[in-house]
Order: sequence, then structure tokens, then C-alpha cells
Amino acid sequence: MPKTTDIASFAAAYEAGAPVVDVREPYEYAAGHLHGATLIPLGQITDRAGELDKGTTTYLICQVGKRSLHAVEVLEAAGYDVVNVDGGMVEWAAQGRPLEQGPEQRPQG
Repeated sequence: MPKTTDIASFAAAYEAGAPVVDVREPYEYAAGHLHGATLIPLGQITDRAGELDKGTTTYLICQVGKRSLHAVEVLEAAGYDVVNVDGGMVEWAAQGRPLEQGPEQRPQG
């Protein structure tokens, strides 16, 4: 059974610095996302799984929690420690929590 958490529990982990992967499409991410979230659209999750640290719990979020749940199932089967954020960005925003807008910022280097 895939691991799932609610927004309040996720918010505590996020504020403590837990990594977050947003599995929505780039246009959805640009419209409003979490500061520091890595964009890996669901269709790329298998190919880009190596970007995640298997030894660290990573939270996956989407619009309402369905795509991220699917991503959690795929990544758990590959040995990753991942958690679905139930309610997704809709619930996050509904609670008045902060969002950023704009495209993904890739680290320079």
C-alpha cells in the first residue's frame, strides 16, 4: 500500500526541509508550485527516478493527489522511500499556504 500523508503532516515535513517532487505538467507547475519543489512530470518519473535519493524520504505532489499516488506506486516498486501528498496543490492553496509562480529554476553549475 503506497504511503500517503495529509497536508498538515506534509507541511511540517516540508518546513523541516524534506525534498518535494511535483509530478504535474510544466504549465501547471508554472501556475503555482512549492518553493524548492523539483518538477518531474509523471510521464518522466521512470526515466528521471535516478535524480531522487533512495535513502531520503521524498514527498510527491500533484494537483489533487492522483498522479502523485501513481508515481509513488512506481517509485516504491523501484525501492524509493516516497510519500504521496493527499489533496495536492488544490488543498495546499485552499489552506492559504504559500505558492510561487513561474517556470522551474534549474540549478546553475
